[in-house]
Amino acid sequence: MSARVPVLVAGVLTVSGLALALVPSRVRMRAELWKRWRTWALAAPLYVGALWLGAPGAIALATGLGLVAVLEYGRMAFPCPRPTSPEGPTAPRAPFPTDLLPLVAASLALPLLAHLSPTTLDLRTAALLLVAAALPAILTGDARHGFTRTARTAFGMLWIPLPLTGLVLLGQDTALAVGLAVALGDVGAWCGGTALGRHGPLARRLSPISPNKTWAGVAGCAAATAAALAAVGAFTPALWAAVLLGCLLGDLLESMVKRESGVKDAGSWLPGFGGLLDRIDSLLLALLLAMVVTL
Repeated sequence: MSARVPVLVAGVLTVSGLALALVPSRVRMRAELWKRWRTWALAAPLYVGALWLGAPGAIALATGLGLVAVLEYGRMAFPCPRPTSPEGPTAPRAPFPTDLLPLVAASLALPLLAHLSPTTLDLRTAALLLVAAALPAILTGDARHGFTRTARTAFGMLWIPLPLTGLVLLGQDTALAVGLAVALGDVGAWCGGTALGRHGPLARRLSPISPNKTWAGVAGCAAATAAALAAVGAFTPALWAAVLLGCLLGDLLESMVKRESGVKDAGSWLPGFGGLLDRIDSLLLALLLAMVVTL
């Protein structure tokens, strides 16, 4: 199966690049689509190449994605505003939030633990993660916001470092298949929403959290994820359902976090997407659900 993925990725990038080259320059979305395509052209080989290296590459990929993602999450969940000062905007920022330390530690430790001792990722690990999430608030004696801080840290553990262990635990073939299906599922959702999501019953919103997500997008995502999994010989009803739910709910989950935090994107460094979390939000939940149905 894994041998088909690089060929399919190269083919999709080539065909989509040629299609974009034919789009007239007056089309409003052309520049934005080119930004996304260039990001895909860099990110896809990195993802596929890392997993192609086996366990060391999967561990490095999970660790790298986890570290960047938890830092972006930290800026939303634990903002550090500038202290008020007569100096105004030149005043130094507040220190690095201690709540991020357990998330950083989990991003470093869990992928390696998944490789060295996968059977320990059970209630023992869950207990340690909960204790680690609560420690910063407990040690600082924060009776006012301690529960909220602990809940946000625990949620971050379940949302980012834990799902990324799927890159190690699922094995090369399944991890490649899930990554490809999620990527094409996002494209299918956009195409379905654009083509069918303007009028009729399919134009209804999937959730008020994200007004742009419609049932037409769900239909497009369902077709694209099924086709991607079938193309690499990985289609099963359970895995398809896991990927589809990951694509649909992962994006809504991040939208919920961003709306409460009052930000549009998790970051601004990834052209066409915003931050890394804006790109891997669906992948995180898809990997987690794929582990549920396959391991």
